[in-house]
Amino acid sequence: MTTRDSSADYLQRLNPEQRLAVETVDGPVLVLAGAGTGKTRVLTTRFAHILLTGRAFPSQVLAVTFTNKAAREMRERVGAILNQPVEGLWLGTFHALCARMLRRHAALVGLTSSFTILDTDDQLRLLKQVMEAARVDAKRWSPNVLMGTIQRWKDRGEMPDRISAAEAGDFAAGHAPQLYAAYQERLKQLNTADFGDLMLHMVHIFRQHPDVLAEYHRRFRFILVDEYQDTNVIQYLWLRLLAQGRTEGHQNICCVGDDDQSIYSWRGAEVENILRFEKDFPGATIIRLESNYRSTAPILAAAAGLIAHNEGRLGKTLRPGRNDAAGEKVEVVSLWDSDEEARMAGAKIEQLQRDRESLGEMAILVRTTAQTRAFEERMITLGIPYRVVGGLRFYERQEIRDAIAYMRVLVQPADDLAFERIINLPRRGVGEVAMRTMQGSAREQAIPLSVAATQLVSNGVLKGKLRETLGLFFQDLARWRRSLESDGHVVVVATMLDESGYTGMWQQDKSPDAPGRLDNLKELVRALADFETLGGFLEHVSLVMENDANSEGERVSMMTLHGAKGLEFDTVFLPGWEEGLFPSQRTLDEGGLKGLEEERRLAYVGLTRARRRAIVSFAANRRLYANWQSSMPSRFIEELPDEWVDKQGSAAAQRREMMAAPSVFLSGPLVARRNEALPWEATPRPARAEKVQVGARVFHQKFGYGEVIEVEDDRVEVVFEKAGQKRLLDRFVELA
Repeated sequence: MTTRDSSADYLQRLNPEQRLAVETVDGPVLVLAGAGTGKTRVLTTRFAHILLTGRAFPSQVLAVTFTNKAAREMRERVGAILNQPVEGLWLGTFHALCARMLRRHAALVGLTSSFTILDTDDQLRLLKQVMEAARVDAKRWSPNVLMGTIQRWKDRGEMPDRISAAEAGDFAAGHAPQLYAAYQERLKQLNTADFGDLMLHMVHIFRQHPDVLAEYHRRFRFILVDEYQDTNVIQYLWLRLLAQGRTEGHQNICCVGDDDQSIYSWRGAEVENILRFEKDFPGATIIRLESNYRSTAPILAAAAGLIAHNEGRLGKTLRPGRNDAAGEKVEVVSLWDSDEEARMAGAKIEQLQRDRESLGEMAILVRTTAQTRAFEERMITLGIPYRVVGGLRFYERQEIRDAIAYMRVLVQPADDLAFERIINLPRRGVGEVAMRTMQGSAREQAIPLSVAATQLVSNGVLKGKLRETLGLFFQDLARWRRSLESDGHVVVVATMLDESGYTGMWQQDKSPDAPGRLDNLKELVRALADFETLGGFLEHVSLVMENDANSEGERVSMMTLHGAKGLEFDTVFLPGWEEGLFPSQRTLDEGGLKGLEEERRLAYVGLTRARRRAIVSFAANRRLYANWQSSMPSRFIEELPDEWVDKQGSAAAQRREMMAAPSVFLSGPLVARRNEALPWEATPRPARAEKVQVGARVFHQKFGYGEVIEVEDDRVEVVFEKAGQKRLLDRFVELA
């Protein structure tokens, strides 16, 4: 806030709809705040307005946010408007406020006011103890899965005695509710609570002790809630108890949110909470903030046309609030494959750089983390600094490093570091004693660790089940090495990850991260097809990892669409708008129509991150292992209003014909049906017009520029300026 943001002019800085939202302080109010409409300004100004007009003291306002950062920002902005620090506020996240309340009423749930809050590691350790006491095999039944299940129950406000047999599932033969109850009892004995207990206990106290709830009804004259569309069941119940029980005319609750930006159902958010606000609070005032100060008119119109296809929404239409809202249409670019998609993004970024655009104002927003690989490698090739926001770079991810370790052992059996990483991954019963025995034997004989381990299996030093398991594993390694020559490295690596049990390990993992890890492994195998040998790929990875991740200055941002909410950039790239990828087929299978509408909201969020330009792209082909399969453009592309879209790319003309054709999406099932007669259907990439000659200067998308020194049929030997000498198929190089 600037120095002019004082109590003298705080209302003059608002547009009419914002001012209405600030001054309507009596009764229940729902503020539907579209993207870029000044939601934070409205919420903080409303808070300050209540204090400045004498309607309440600071301690009589309950203000709830989702992050500590948002709470700090609200505190600072309110203080700036009042021209003084504000003390005694009940302002914070749901869990922080509930922890504060629970300290005062801990005895009602069997705790003392000095209870401790367990972190995730301690929760897991305690849960393992509970499982051990109940004689539940933690190797067969994952404690992580049980912890996630218990947390989901707590997020829905369900106590152990309320879990039905259907909800219990088959974990530990249906005994998950009993383990939940034992875990809760153990927490109480230790005078501790986990994160989920903070809200669960307070809802329980409010329900069982009306006098405590009445105390908070008297205390809080006003309730303010941010990001209401992201609330889960337990948060909704807590707020409803605090607001609904008040006497008629004193339900002064104001919830600010956007039903069109509810994208977190996978972590428990319920969009229905905001949709039923009027039912929960009859006579509520609904105020729509529709003046967007972020994006250009074409971007807003395209986003509005897209989200209008959702049925489960309260409805609003964003309009430009900027004086300079005229701008470029949303680009929809059709491309051959993901590599061409990455080259397109790289070329546009380079051009924007030449036009003195800031790299820090450019972002690539993907549906899944696996999509970043092609873009990361392109940025490295072009020397464009980038950062992966909210996660690791592709080759730094755990599952990728594990898989690469398997490849290293395949290519170089003497790679002890890689061997140590994979020997017990997945678990093969190799304990510390067995590992020390292998290492000691390797040191004494000055031989590689894998050779020493093979000897110990052969001569019987390692015994029993471990000997049998490792013997089979070493036989598999030898067989996979032999297959490299006959089957090729792509098939062998895919087979190895499967037969070793590594892929199965993640398939059995029920954590929210597991599906994404499996997608990353598929993308890794796809990347292998660009290289003639496995050794060449591993060398490439080493070069990629040398890219300076700590480079100073501006960088292009890469992140998932979920991670981009609340952010904005001048230029936004939105790749991978293809059926099955976006909307995600997994989401459609699991969530049905609700899942489809959330995917559409996610697309809406992506578009509205852009201030000046949005570039949507789709590839006509995606590689599945070594084979190509054609892709269909996302139904969301078809839903973008044609007058606000500029179609470009290798299939632009065919795409225009398709847009005029009948929809290929059925009104019933959520899976797209392929119309084989569609004119945009992928055609083979045209053959090279001229043969690559010795001495030609060529460009490779990963290795950069180089000179051809040998040509043999469709293979070329190239000396690259930075990557050294490589032997490649000629279709992977372009004449420079």
